[in-house]
Amino acid sequence: MLLVPFLSQAQNTWKVATFNVRYDNKGDKEKGNGWDKRLPVILSLIKFHEFDVFGAQEVLKGQYADLNQGLDEYASVGIGRDDGVDKGEFAPVFYKKDKFKLINSGTFWLSETPDVPSKGWDASLPRICTWAQLLEIATGRKSWFFNLHMDHVGIVAREESARLVIKKMKEMVGGDPAFLTGDFNVDQNNTIYRILADSKFVKDSHEHTKERYALNGTFNAFDSNLMTDSRIDHIFVTSGVSVNKYGVLTDSYRSPTTQTEEIKKGDFPKELSFRQYETRMPSDHFPVVVEVVLE
Repeated sequence: MLLVPFLSQAQNTWKVATFNVRYDNKGDKEKGNGWDKRLPVILSLIKFHEFDVFGAQEVLKGQYADLNQGLDEYASVGIGRDDGVDKGEFAPVFYKKDKFKLINSGTFWLSETPDVPSKGWDASLPRICTWAQLLEIATGRKSWFFNLHMDHVGIVAREESARLVIKKMKEMVGGDPAFLTGDFNVDQNNTIYRILADSKFVKDSHEHTKERYALNGTFNAFDSNLMTDSRIDHIFVTSGVSVNKYGVLTDSYRSPTTQTEEIKKGDFPKELSFRQYETRMPSDHFPVVVEVVLE
């Protein structure tokens, strides 16, 4: 008789996320959206929502060091896209060290020569997909996580990148559960999105969830007053994964303004007052998180 280990709800359920954290640059800092201000919010957001595994995008070397230092309960894998070491943006995969053990990992370029640093088709920049094969310590289950950032200019590059990543996943994962996260730079109305969604190998978690919390699309341009239905950050899963919940996390924070006087609003106790602050976003993309169960 085969004995199946009892799985607690926490063990049986994973939180998987994708988060374009926006690259560190001088222009953002001058507008009040510097990495130094956003980093503590991003770290708190990830810890509070308790992502088990997540893919990040637009991560420069210094940012990668900051995330690794601030997320000491996670381990990660990733390399720079420009040289395969530490130059250019990373697309790392982070995973909880107490829940998963790394079996294998790697990176391929979204190009005609995926095994070496390269720029593919009509892309404006080198683009990569980082992958990790993980073992769940409590159960011995194996799974695969692929995290990418497609080009924002090259239409052919995005189309061919979608085909390439499906081909690679089919070659690598076998019958194991697999996840594909990232900034795809195509929304749900784009024909390139359909290459993935109609692949019969992966499915869009947004379309196959039992419960959805998505009051906005996934891009915000650092403007809290903007609204879009477009989802360019996606989490795709294979058939062995059941999606319980899908959410776009529209968390914000506040930064001081030059106005320092107290403000009274509404019929509240007299000792309660406000000050004028500016609403800001942790990144110009909202993170996406799903709660999944492996079937």
